Amino acid sequence: MKNIKLLSVMISLVVLVSCKNKTPEVSTDINYEKGASISGVDTPLVTPVPANGKYPEMTFEEETHDFGKIKQGDKVVFDFKFKNTGGSDLIITDAKGSCGCTVPEYPKEAIKPGESGAIKVSFNSTGKSGEQTKSVTLFCNIKEGKKVLHIKSNIEVPEKD
Repeated sequence: MKNIKLLSVMISLVVLVSCKNKTPEVSTDINYEKGASISGVDTPLVTPVPANGKYPEMTFEEETHDFGKIKQGDKVVFDFKFKNTGGSDLIITDAKGSCGCTVPEYPKEAIKPGESGAIKVSFNSTGKSGEQTKSVTLFCNIKEGKKVLHIKSNIEVPEKD
């Protein structure tokens, strides 16, 4: 009986020691800026400081677009045009709509300083009514780590006969 208890204690110790969480190694040869986030992660993390010390910047013609009055079931599209007014290549790693009815498309290639691009946002009003406000979050290598765009509409429901 004593041997069984001793054996179970030893097995428990072996399991505890072998299941130890290991901390991943982190490179310290990159400068990081606090308060930004990385693609697909909503919690604040860090964005690497570009080698030249100059972040890319997204300057939009407009950050909120109002489609105005549309009919329920309409599918509308808008291109948010922007320019990289910063000092290094802009890389958009992901874009997420606030719901399934809002679908963004974004450039997959780097946007060089001085170059322009567009974020195409499609909105499907099926099943929606009244005033609607939706957002698109872009995850990119700007200092803040992400940029949020907005669309609005007032959806009219057709009268039933």
